[in-house]
Amino acid sequence: MAGTLLFNALREAIDEEMARDSLVCVMGEDVGQYGGSYKVTKDLFEKYGELRVLDTPIAENSFTGMAVGAAMTGLRPIVEGMNMGFLLLAFNQISNNMGMLRYTSGGNFTMPTVVRGPGGVGRQLGAEHSQRLEAYFHAVPGIKIVACSTPTNAKGLMKAAIRDNNPVLFFEHVLLYNLIEELPSGEYVCALDQADLVRAGKDVTILTYSRMRHHCLKAVEQLEADGIDAELIDLISLKPFDMETIARSIRKTHRVIVVEECMKTGGIAAELIALITEQCFDELDARPVRLSSQDIPTPYNGKLENLTIIQPHQIVEAAQQIVRKGL
Repeated sequence: MAGTLLFNALREAIDEEMARDSLVCVMGEDVGQYGGSYKVTKDLFEKYGELRVLDTPIAENSFTGMAVGAAMTGLRPIVEGMNMGFLLLAFNQISNNMGMLRYTSGGNFTMPTVVRGPGGVGRQLGAEHSQRLEAYFHAVPGIKIVACSTPTNAKGLMKAAIRDNNPVLFFEHVLLYNLIEELPSGEYVCALDQADLVRAGKDVTILTYSRMRHHCLKAVEQLEADGIDAELIDLISLKPFDMETIARSIRKTHRVIVVEECMKTGGIAAELIALITEQCFDELDARPVRLSSQDIPTPYNGKLENLTIIQPHQIVEAAQQIVRKGL
């Protein structure tokens, strides 16, 4: 089959960076001989050995803390959360240690760590395996947060995250691992702080990230058939936001919709709309709209699960309403 699957794009990035820099190492549950729960570290154990691809006990706080110590000694650890929801057990290590030590040490230590793994609402994985932690960690100073959405940006962002001297939370979506795409040839690295203009348009700006990029693409196709020219931007960077790209788009369209899988209360869209209101208020011809998941634990039942998250038809309806109200 032509093209590269997203999980293989991530594996390629880690493999290339481990070959490039002997200080890069991987740690987590079943990352070694098993190759990771979604095979992102497949075959790396055989290639680099147990000291650089380390299987850990089921103790997220312990091995995340170990990664902090490893980074302080000069290594560049990659921590895999078998499921990102489990990293709530390591919240202290990520916030009080990773996020703060470069500052509290007066710059004596850098913290080149990547914390990565699958998250988001899958297909009937239940509440504890359907967490979206981006908003939980968004308020933590000292960390960067990115969310990949295609094999191309997955590889380029992973390479950039590994090379960065600050802690990077790297969110992957469990339903995107089998997404396939032709990767650019040769070496390439994506910027950690830049949004991606997926489609240019003039009537309304749609801001999104991760799996919702693909829901929005379906909606944009329907809107185009309906005569609405939507501009679609994949945020990529959730901390910091690329406000330059966002503001440029809003100055053109004067309308904005934020689509997220995150919960509505205190979510990524809530913070983003606050910034848009502060920085672009005079450019808006309509109130900003946020389309977010419901504030409930994700149901196991498949039909109920679909009802908790935003679907393409809801994006279409919101865009039609916000555009036609201004005509």
